[in-house]
Amino acid sequence: MENLSLLLIFWYGVLHAFGPDHLTAIADFSIGKNKKKTMLITTLFAIGHGMSLFIFAKILEYYHIDEAVLGYGDLLSSAVILSIGVYLLFMVATDRIQLHKHIHYGKEHIHIWFGKEHAHSNTDTTSAFTIGALMGIGGVRGMLITLGAIEGQSVDFMMVLAFTLGVMAIFVGFGGVILYINQNLLNSKQNLRRVFATAGVISLVVGSNMLLG
Repeated sequence: MENLSLLLIFWYGVLHAFGPDHLTAIADFSIGKNKKKTMLITTLFAIGHGMSLFIFAKILEYYHIDEAVLGYGDLLSSAVILSIGVYLLFMVATDRIQLHKHIHYGKEHIHIWFGKEHAHSNTDTTSAFTIGALMGIGGVRGMLITLGAIEGQSVDFMMVLAFTLGVMAIFVGFGGVILYINQNLLNSKQNLRRVFATAGVISLVVGSNMLLG
């Protein structure tokens, strides 16, 4: 019976991951990254999402939080997606997304970075974890109700792990789609601007729909 419950929670994680806000955030952070960083970003996003669920589930076990207060989490998720969209469109409009091609051992490599100067940074992986956690706060109400965790059984680590693995399966798979785009479409400055502008517009549309929904 316990295994069946964990399987159902895993499946819910799979369904939950298909939310347009989640896939939009994954795309925004993964576009222009290499294979290793794309997979790392999607994994950290899923882990941050699961940890957020676990922490707030434990809080709700001991403290009653008004439904209206929980609703502010949805506003937070909307604000995150809208902010990312505005940021990407700003970077495109001000020509702050750069592409540089060079050869290593006879093989062409493409580096993509934000800003006027080329600099390596790991802040995008840290940001992916943080955004995953923040968006987990936004979805915690619906997730906990679906899992039957607010009333009834206590949320334990295995429940959260099953949910996180379900989310991760879709995020990593979607990361593979973004990786294909990175390797096959982002081969010129013009294509780079088009892809990032499209990602920015989609983020604005998704965030606005969440805010008005």
